Amino acid sequence: MYFKQLFLGAACLAAAGLVTPAQAADPSAVVEGDWVADNFTFHDGSVLPGLKIHYRTVGNPSGDPVLFLHGTGGSGGGMLTPFIVDELFGPGQPLDTETHFIILPDAIGTGNTTKPSDGLKAKFPDYTYEDMVKAQYRLVTEGLNIKHLRLVIGHSMGGMHTWMWGTMYPDMMDALVPMASMPTEMSGRNWMMRRMIIDAVRNDPAWQNGDYTEQPQHFRLVNAWYGIATNGGTLAYQKAAPTRQAADDLVAQRTSSLTKMDANDFLYQWNSSRDYNPEPMLDRITAHVLAINAADDERNPPETGLMEQGIGKIPNAQYFLIPASAETLGHNTTSRAKFYRDRLGDFLKSVPKK
Repeated sequence: MYFKQLFLGAACLAAAGLVTPAQAADPSAVVEGDWVADNFTFHDGSVLPGLKIHYRTVGNPSGDPVLFLHGTGGSGGGMLTPFIVDELFGPGQPLDTETHFIILPDAIGTGNTTKPSDGLKAKFPDYTYEDMVKAQYRLVTEGLNIKHLRLVIGHSMGGMHTWMWGTMYPDMMDALVPMASMPTEMSGRNWMMRRMIIDAVRNDPAWQNGDYTEQPQHFRLVNAWYGIATNGGTLAYQKAAPTRQAADDLVAQRTSSLTKMDANDFLYQWNSSRDYNPEPMLDRITAHVLAINAADDERNPPETGLMEQGIGKIPNAQYFLIPASAETLGHNTTSRAKFYRDRLGDFLKSVPKK
């Protein structure tokens, strides 16, 4: 599998002590790095003297640059699964690493990028998606010295960031592929349930306004509940848990896998979406857009008509809705590139290079 080859390449470079961006000649190697944005100013005027941004790159440094963005609470590494790599990054595939240079940053507050749990706890700047996109832009343009991107693509939160890239930096890319997201204000059940998991942290007596010495526990159960309620697909869950015992086992598995989460990081990650609303600026987008959602997406239900409302304001935009089935995973469907690989490939062939 190409996924195995990709990571074997990374392991070989690491063993040789060669894992630096300047020496990333092997397109099958995953290269990791850190870049520090000096005096990073947040939307509210707060400043961090140094914001460390962790990132990974895959592919040919002289190839077409692609920015690939992850979902809430994830990391750039989370996009390097066999479900993406084996469908998109191989020879002749839409993001062939011989001809593309793929950048996968960890967003502010996630992965190995600077986050509240690094020391500031609840004194960390109260960042929003605008700040996260600004940090990504600085990494690309200042840290990696890339002046133009062939593509910005992202899943879930990364999809929302993709919409914002198009409105904040409209001349920066040829194409945008926002997935599992809407180009409209955070609202409806999506925000209501986010608000509830945010409140689960703030109302936990153990949280102590973020100055806890031991992790609060309530948010772990609420996070598992939120994941099951808004991610995974109705038909897929019925297939995975056709009996009460199977359903109980799945709940036990989900709740026992949350031991490494930090309450402050969790709170900031979800609260950062509070003012997301690219719709008033959608007419600024000049890139070609392929929006991809799933028909069984629990957080972005297609019957609202919000996608059509948004893309109608963009000159070169198209919408691909993946039909629901027992194989799709609701909101998480677009983490499986097999559902959109061919459509993405055809789309990129049609997009002219600026």
